[in-house]
Amino acid sequence: MVVSACAKDSGGSAASTDNAGAACEFAPPPSSPPTSGTSAADGVKVDGSALRIGLAYDLGGRGDASFNDLAAAGFDRAISDLGVVKENTRELSASPNEDESVKQTRLRQLAREGFNPVIGVGFAYTESLRVVAPEFPDVRFGLVDSAVDGAANVTPLVFAEQEGAFLAGVVAAYQSRKCHVGFIGGVDIPLIRKFEAGYVQGAKAAAPKIAVEKKYITPATDFSGFKDPAKGLETAKGLIDKGADVLYPAAGASGIGVFSAVKQAGVLAIGCDADQYNQPTLADTRDVIVASSLKRVDVAVYDFISAAARNDLGSLPKVFDLKVNGVGYATSGGKIDAKLQGILEGFKAQIIEGRIKVADKP
Repeated sequence: MVVSACAKDSGGSAASTDNAGAACEFAPPPSSPPTSGTSAADGVKVDGSALRIGLAYDLGGRGDASFNDLAAAGFDRAISDLGVVKENTRELSASPNEDESVKQTRLRQLAREGFNPVIGVGFAYTESLRVVAPEFPDVRFGLVDSAVDGAANVTPLVFAEQEGAFLAGVVAAYQSRKCHVGFIGGVDIPLIRKFEAGYVQGAKAAAPKIAVEKKYITPATDFSGFKDPAKGLETAKGLIDKGADVLYPAAGASGIGVFSAVKQAGVLAIGCDADQYNQPTLADTRDVIVASSLKRVDVAVYDFISAAARNDLGSLPKVFDLKVNGVGYATSGGKIDAKLQGILEGFKAQIIEGRIKVADKP
């Protein structure tokens, strides 16, 4: 018997229950090759002491144990490695559901105070930069997760999130005891659907009959889904009640609540964006995190600052993907054995070689 349901645009769940409750039957895994990868700026001696850097965070800011903390890590690394003077930097944060004019004011403030480059952390700054960037043509803006067409002074820092999520799906399949896993998106938008698409594809590449539950915390019009641990916990409990025993949240700070629910239920989770096992904010729940997909916002931010210091923004990759170490996975915590590590490396190699095309839409 096959039972399925389609999610509504507002973020309902969709699951295939054809193998729920049973251990997975795995497809033949790929072989493990040798791997290598480096950041675009590795090995280059750069002097960034003359830079004045502005950073505009997305919702959650420092301390979200995810996306924004990664941007902060790249920023901090630039200060320590490139000689950037801390007093010549400025960090500003967003507020929940703020008006677009507030974002524009934040960016203008940084530009007018002489910060250059200025980095908008998150696609939420796209429309604001479309307005503000032309007003400051000499300021080099970096934009994480989006692009502004026609704005020569805005450098897009975008990622193949679906490739890292694919590997998370493989891990989920192999860690599930019931061949029934779940995905939780913070907000039902195209960016987060990339994570869903990769995760489901990876899980089914490993175990074709696996059941996958999917749920979004908030619809596209409500960005609080990235900063509501209580709703994250509630959403996770719903998927666990449906039978999912490995959850993967792409939900920013709301993931904190997901991990709490996972620990309470005695099931497992996979981190997202950062190596969440090692995030101080998650110290009380990290024992349930078996792996994390990595979205190397830290690498992109650091490389952007380094390229700005060299006056060579054209050297940056068009997309931060597996090939340039812009996405990947972490296995902190010691729960991934050598056999599964080899399987992950095999899938990773096939993606890099183009033998596996990872979808960016569900």
